[in-house]
Amino acid sequence: MANSKVFDIVLGSVVLGTVGGLIGMFMGEGFLWPALLLGIMLGAGVGFLGGRQLFLGIFLGTVLGGFLAWVLGGVDTITVGAASGAAMGGFLGIWVSMLWDVFSQRKAEAPPPVVEQPDNSAH
Repeated sequence: MANSKVFDIVLGSVVLGTVGGLIGMFMGEGFLWPALLLGIMLGAGVGFLGGRQLFLGIFLGTVLGGFLAWVLGGVDTITVGAASGAAMGGFLGIWVSMLWDVFSQRKAEAPPPVVEQPDNSAH
């Protein structure tokens, strides 16, 4: 397995495992381990499929959402803002990735431009 694939799997496990662990902590002590293991498995699966843009979107959304909630609502709202930002960041990461694929596919399928040569036989 290529090093980049292993890195993506480990990155996915860490990111979504952390999310699962935090969700399990908020739900209660009995939910910690199932949520953590589910997050690790989902992260490894997404990493195996090559979802690095998704992880970047989740990370940026978490940081920006938490910061915005802190500025607007104070310390008590950071967790809600970070969770909402992570969700939106994940959705936007997927959306941007899909649009990127569509545009690159259209660019690859576009016919080469036709350049007309001047007709010098009339002179």
